[in-house]
Amino acid sequence: MKKVTKGQWNGYDTYILHSRELEVTLLPRLGNNVISMWDHVQQRDVLRGPDESDLDFYLQKPYHFGIPLLIPPGRIRRGQFTYDGQEYQFDRNTANDNHIHGLHRTQSWCVSDIQEDEDGCAVTTEFLTANDPNWIRQYPVPLKLEMTLRLQGASLTQSFKVTSLGQKSAPFGIGLHTWFLLDGEPEKWNLHLPSSGIYVSDDELVPTGEISPLGDLEKLNEGLNMQGTNFDTMLQIGDKPVVALLTRDDGYGIRYSADPEYFKHWVLYTKGEADQFLCIEPYTWMPDAPNCNLSDEITGLIDLQPGQSIELNVNLDIIHPTTT
Repeated sequence: MKKVTKGQWNGYDTYILHSRELEVTLLPRLGNNVISMWDHVQQRDVLRGPDESDLDFYLQKPYHFGIPLLIPPGRIRRGQFTYDGQEYQFDRNTANDNHIHGLHRTQSWCVSDIQEDEDGCAVTTEFLTANDPNWIRQYPVPLKLEMTLRLQGASLTQSFKVTSLGQKSAPFGIGLHTWFLLDGEPEKWNLHLPSSGIYVSDDELVPTGEISPLGDLEKLNEGLNMQGTNFDTMLQIGDKPVVALLTRDDGYGIRYSADPEYFKHWVLYTKGEADQFLCIEPYTWMPDAPNCNLSDEITGLIDLQPGQSIELNVNLDIIHPTTT
């Protein structure tokens, strides 16, 4: 069962990682997105995945399904900033002529390695940003991006390696827009998400740099029921653990954690009142980080030096109820 097989989605090759507990589908040729996670034990989809009939919508907005990569995440005011003497102009693709959710969309990643062993299986993919004229036009410092997706039992790890191939330092940020299903039963789900504050946004939904107290969302530090929640909210993690725990009332749960060295923010998003899904989004940088007057320690902006590589991990663990 610990193996990798190939499949297809709308004519594009997929790589399916198998364990006794889970089946995870990766779509390298359309954005390197994890488009499906099937729980064999519970016989349920863990993620909001695209149907084959969703192809046109997926090509337009791939970050509405699975575990899409946001490089960089969130909004950038007017899509513009200057860093180390280099001008950056991202396409203005949202209201108020701002930019949202980065340059990574449906680029084709190459599979560079497949591993199968006694403990689990893994697929490694890579992408050179210089191969995408549209990317390099907006973010002129070339990067090499690598991701290893490893499945071991009921645990999935995404390990990223980012290498600068340019001659200037570059501002880097990454986020994941992970769509967890609530199965139309939000009242059965509780979220424990340690946080220290809320980032205040202006009328254009760009952070102002001000951080407010949690107020009613202080319940996230103890456990907040999803019934009646309506999130489009960015949270500061501060000195708390980078661990989100989404649990159902029968003991089933999802533990979502990220590398504390780099991931400093969560975004919660329900697309209206919580019903079918809850997006739990770990971010390294806060939106509009290069334009913010806060320190890199707070914003999470990574100063990527020429030739430098960084490595960071995100873990997704399924918790199955124990039976007696």
